[in-house]
Amino acid sequence: MPALTLSGQVIAAHGRHYLVETGDGRHYACFPRGKQSSVACGDRVMFAPTADAQGVIEAVDPRSSLFSRSAAHRQKLIAANVTQLAIVVAAEPSFSEELINRCLIAAEYQDMRTLILLNKCDLADAARAALSRLEPYLQAGYRVIELSALEDAEALRPLLARQATVLVGQSGMGKSTIINALFPDAHVSTREISLFLASGRHTTTEARLYRLDADSTLIDCPGLQEFGLHHLSPQDIETGFVEFRNLHGQCRFQNCRHMSEPGCALTQAAASGAIHPRRLDMFRRISRAESG
Repeated sequence: MPALTLSGQVIAAHGRHYLVETGDGRHYACFPRGKQSSVACGDRVMFAPTADAQGVIEAVDPRSSLFSRSAAHRQKLIAANVTQLAIVVAAEPSFSEELINRCLIAAEYQDMRTLILLNKCDLADAARAALSRLEPYLQAGYRVIELSALEDAEALRPLLARQATVLVGQSGMGKSTIINALFPDAHVSTREISLFLASGRHTTTEARLYRLDADSTLIDCPGLQEFGLHHLSPQDIETGFVEFRNLHGQCRFQNCRHMSEPGCALTQAAASGAIHPRRLDMFRRISRAESG
């Protein structure tokens, strides 16, 4: 490692372009050394500064967590050193329950706290229908927060306090509205960062870290349409369904896959209402997809 190195945190990421902020507030446009990039927004790094507020990332500090998704041959790093996941869904348009489940599994794998934010609750009839769809997650013990970001996003601040939160959701759920409500200058900041990272070419950052205060951060990510879990084992996926954990080892067969085997404890629990049948259906769908 070069003698002259600085430490900082990655506060924006786009491809192999990263914006690193030092402890005294200086910003450097940085690239990783070599062709492979394994840096995420939220990472704390050591970098060698070069001319014109640029630098080369030499090392990534050990992470407390890494929230990511993956396909068969590629892992996509989303956010590092985060403690909480906030999934944004909306009364309208319709949201994907499978995406919710996949995000929750990834968060459980990293021992993160979780929130489900139901936005656009000013649309009363649609909000009631959406809340009904979220019943399986309430039954499993997840917190569902009802809000209308256009009217009162400030109610989120206590939930984000003293946490490093990553905000995810499908396009159209109102995630940008939440960011703009909490950070009125967010659009200006994003434009400046885009210019900084892309040498004058307009681009949208893949992830952006905002500071609510000295102890609270929020990482905003682009809208998700899919969330692969190829980096997780079948056991990791099962463990990601929190309400299944007390049933572990209670099936008739030790190698039960919880599909159609006789004496399956999960099947019996779903039939009795101890776990929500839709959560078991989601487990089976995701397990089949990730093993196929």
